[in-house]
Amino acid sequence: MDFLQTFQNPDFVVGLLKIIWINILLSGDNAVVIALAARGLPPEQQKKAIFFGSGAAVVLRIGLTIVAAWLLELQGLQIIGGLLLLWIGAQLLADEEEGEDEGHDHSSLLTAVRTILIADLVMSLDNVIGVAAAAKGDQLLLILGLAISIPLVIFGSSMMIKMMERFPVIITLGAALIGWVGGETVASDVLLRDFAAENHWLHMAAATAGAVIVLAWGKLIELKHQSKPAEEA
Repeated sequence: MDFLQTFQNPDFVVGLLKIIWINILLSGDNAVVIALAARGLPPEQQKKAIFFGSGAAVVLRIGLTIVAAWLLELQGLQIIGGLLLLWIGAQLLADEEEGEDEGHDHSSLLTAVRTILIADLVMSLDNVIGVAAAAKGDQLLLILGLAISIPLVIFGSSMMIKMMERFPVIITLGAALIGWVGGETVASDVLLRDFAAENHWLHMAAATAGAVIVLAWGKLIELKHQSKPAEEA
């Protein structure tokens, strides 16, 4: 009965809608990562990677919300996280060409889920602050809002994979987006806070550099893999 009364509380309903809306707005880049990580798997494993990756990512966000404010104050953490995103973006972009030559064996369900979790861990640090603010300390509201966002991320990821199959250029754009977020993450670190406050161009420059680095890095990895068969021959 108390549970039903909770949903009759206008403040609770408004807070829940806020959290769902925030997750819709912030889940675009996560859907891209999930789609990129899962696209090389067979159809059945794609569904599992999307489901387990999305579900685990939301559980991870719930835990992160408790410690996010503290983590964001650790010097160098976002720099490390941003660089990790650049590496993930480059690897996912390089996998596009490898997948055509090596088939689905290159990717595994476990690898895809691990990639999704690592990327979501880094990308969610800033996002969970907004979600926590909307929840205003209500743990039930927080958990419900994030749980409801699972099907939204799953639907977005599934749709993104179909679009990538039809329009391969989206893969390149998706990798560039991961690089963009990685660059922004680096520029948001505590170590650069004062410099960023005085130089407003830093975030844009870092984000642009991140996208360029991922595209160049991914292309370099691809060229290295292409040159191996020639050397072996």
